[in-house]
Amino acid sequence: MSFFFVDLRAMNRSATYIVTEFVLLGFPGCWEIQIFLFSLLVMVYALTLLGNGAIICAVRWDPRLHTPMYFLLGNFAFLEIWYVSSTVPNMLANILSKTKTISFSGCFLQFYFFFSLGTAECLFLAVMAYDRYQAICHPLHYFTIMTGKLCRMLVSLCWLIGFLGYPIPIFFISQLPFCGPNIIDHFLCDMDPLMALSCAPAPITESIFYTQSSLVLFFTIMYILRSYTLLLRAVFQVPSAAGRRKAFSTCGSHLAVVSLFYGTVMVMYVSPTYGISTLMQKILTLIYSVMTPLFNPLIYSLRNKDMKLALRNVLFGRRISQNS
Repeated sequence: MSFFFVDLRAMNRSATYIVTEFVLLGFPGCWEIQIFLFSLLVMVYALTLLGNGAIICAVRWDPRLHTPMYFLLGNFAFLEIWYVSSTVPNMLANILSKTKTISFSGCFLQFYFFFSLGTAECLFLAVMAYDRYQAICHPLHYFTIMTGKLCRMLVSLCWLIGFLGYPIPIFFISQLPFCGPNIIDHFLCDMDPLMALSCAPAPITESIFYTQSSLVLFFTIMYILRSYTLLLRAVFQVPSAAGRRKAFSTCGSHLAVVSLFYGTVMVMYVSPTYGISTLMQKILTLIYSVMTPLFNPLIYSLRNKDMKLALRNVLFGRRISQNS
């Protein structure tokens, strides 16, 4: 049983139930579909860990990648590993579980890490846009502006703001009465499903949470758009076609990641979700929380010769040295 009985005082003789765990329905289907989803998620998770882990190792071991851009990219890859790990391991356990339950504290812990890491990702993307702006618009002063100290400070701020922004609102949400039912039609503990299960309305808490999330999304995406507007203006002033191609190649990968991540997140958390089916909400969440970390290593290495060579050395270097 997922509830325990509480006897109310004489003022209320009726019985109520207090939720001690939630049921995550995930992607329902027959056993064959569940096995297919499990196999697919295992493969995606393994490739995500391998790709982002390889980027971290390449940035650390290859001296050619000891620049501000790759330092930020290495930290971003580290963040992506934690971001995908906040959802996928529990999804895999949930698929194999018959009860598909998650404890009350485990649900809110996942809720906290999922939104904190998502906020940190938005901030990282904004910082990386600032780095590209400085590299292309102020190339002569780039290394004097993007010093190691500044890069470490910006990375630390991304982590701190991400993790210090949500403890209070999520704590207040966890204090709301959840008296049943306890079924969440999702594969993770998200804001809308949890608020739908609350027995008492909390419009102020809900407004604060959504306002905070919307502000993070709005200000980071506006800063990214502003940076790239100025950046593109500078690129078009470059006299040589080769210089323009090089500038576009270094920025195109970042823009692709920004478009993939923000496009799905904005649909989920900024636009009204009442007209979006539950299945579509799950798919959108799956794209930005699971597929984006998978695609990032591919996107950042496809048109980057230095990263390609460094990744080749990381993945195949020992084997080549042993065979030679």
